[in-house]
Amino acid sequence: MQLVKSPRDALLRPLQIVSGIVERRHTLPILANILIRKEGEKVSFLSTDIEVQITTHADVGTAGESVATTVAARKLLDILRALPDFGDVTLSLANKRMTVQSGKSRFALQTLAAEEFPTVAQAEHFNASVTLPQKMLKHLFNMVHFSMAQQDIRYYLNGLLLVVDGKNVIAVATDGHRLAFCQVQTEEEFPRQEVIIPRKTILELQRLLDDADEPVRLDIANNQVKLTFADIELISKLVEGKFPDYTRVIPKGYKNNFTIDREQLLRSLQRAAIMTSDKFKGVRCIISPGSLKISSTNADQEEAVEEIELDYGGDSIDIGFNVGYLLDVLNNLKCESVNIALGDANSSALITVPENPDFKYVVMPMRI
Repeated sequence: MQLVKSPRDALLRPLQIVSGIVERRHTLPILANILIRKEGEKVSFLSTDIEVQITTHADVGTAGESVATTVAARKLLDILRALPDFGDVTLSLANKRMTVQSGKSRFALQTLAAEEFPTVAQAEHFNASVTLPQKMLKHLFNMVHFSMAQQDIRYYLNGLLLVVDGKNVIAVATDGHRLAFCQVQTEEEFPRQEVIIPRKTILELQRLLDDADEPVRLDIANNQVKLTFADIELISKLVEGKFPDYTRVIPKGYKNNFTIDREQLLRSLQRAAIMTSDKFKGVRCIISPGSLKISSTNADQEEAVEEIELDYGGDSIDIGFNVGYLLDVLNNLKCESVNIALGDANSSALITVPENPDFKYVVMPMRI
């Protein structure tokens, strides 16, 4: 029975959309598969890892009865990528096997029953719905994602805090050593909501969202968020727990601050980082009127020293930082210069973008 007949690229795109979250090794073998449902010409593709679920649709079906099956996501994707991009690809189903055919190439894949596929149950009630342009949400995630923790025992740090408050939509991420904050303003007003979206979901959304004005709708429930945009629907569980109070972490009223060329500072830190080791990423920064001196050493008594002229007339401060945390933010920003505000050698540094109060990055000092 024929399921699909379409040009290769028309079939490849929906498969690429849904296969990003498919795990190669899983306790449930069926989770390595995607669920393909055909109803007339409409075909839906669905993948899940139990925490996140992605669905998309394409008009690639052939006429005939409705049918559903599951097949290995990676194998099907690899086959389609390897096929030539001319001529039609057909997918057909017979005796629990799926046949992929294009020209004189033919592949037979095992299938598993669609009824056994564990789809995520959608929340019955959503507390709020927010609609934003895709590029606005993508910008929010891009500005803070690098500060999310990766496998912290404080599980609520392994994700991103999204706050909707009136016309402000705020994204915050922290791993306990640094914190990134970014906000955007919408035209509509929304009731206040706070949710922690898991790390994997954020990374997947960065891949799927476009730099376009097309809308994305967020439906927020107590334990779930649903995002609908273009022909994609993504449902994700939320992280339970209390996110740290970011308003208390962001310092205010520092009198020592200077503006510096982002690219110049980035290059100096990259050179200084060469002399750090994997175990110890510390660089020493000595800020004094007129200059910034960056130095690093390692266990072999090797040393790097960088000096940058500054328009600065504040206190002399000798402070250490994890160079990786500084490089992350400087690599991520696209502005010409950054402003750095400091209290003393034991206080966090605040990095902002001149004339832009919507982004803040706080980094804790380290003992050198």
